[in-house]
Amino acid sequence: MTTLFISDLHLDGSRPDITDQFLSFLDREAAQAEALYILGDLFEAWIGDDDPDPDKRRIVAAMKKLTGSGVPCFVMHGNRDFLLGKRFCADSGTRLIDDGTVVDLYGRRVLLLHGDTLCTDDPAYQRLRRIVRNPFVQFVLRNLTLRQRQRLAGKMRAGSKAHIDAMDKAAPSIMDVNHDAVAATFRCFGVDCMIHGHTHRPAVHRLTVDGHEATRIVLGDWYEQGSVLRWSSTGFELAGLARR
Repeated sequence: MTTLFISDLHLDGSRPDITDQFLSFLDREAAQAEALYILGDLFEAWIGDDDPDPDKRRIVAAMKKLTGSGVPCFVMHGNRDFLLGKRFCADSGTRLIDDGTVVDLYGRRVLLLHGDTLCTDDPAYQRLRRIVRNPFVQFVLRNLTLRQRQRLAGKMRAGSKAHIDAMDKAAPSIMDVNHDAVAATFRCFGVDCMIHGHTHRPAVHRLTVDGHEATRIVLGDWYEQGSVLRWSSTGFELAGLARR
């Protein structure tokens, strides 16, 4: 059996090709898996569990079909879908897990993160993250009207795009992880392997932390093709999923 890891799909009605690939992935590969982990930014924007958007409802129904068949699915908040809540879990049959969860993968302790907490060279983003992850702020957001949340989400997406574009031109390295933050995270959790997304730079990094070998696996985004990490008792493989 294989455990699957994906992140940064950014599902949105404007990109039906990504949604179709994800639905096919659920029907085929994920249906045969031991478990599926989604490490943040499943959706481009999630404005609340009461959003009636038909594209989102179709995705939630497909996830319910997967979990109803007996395949557990674990979802982590990302920076785009931090308002995923209890109703989403009930409707999809999924379970929310904390950003910074350690799991046992066939005898190896592995840390799961979205990845944005490692990008400490971008203080403006880190300030925004602290604000939107504040429980009081999230309470206020959830109690806005649906129309108000839709407008706010549009403004936040535009602001995020402008920030990313500016950083890509001025200092692209800021958008990647800080190596000291990576080492500190390994020490904090006492593991030698972590899996995360967020940076959209898929790779397997081998490094040394305090004289010990460690592995950092970065999941890719789904903008141009799919990205999946397959982990079984014989090892792991980070692979792309071609889109038709």
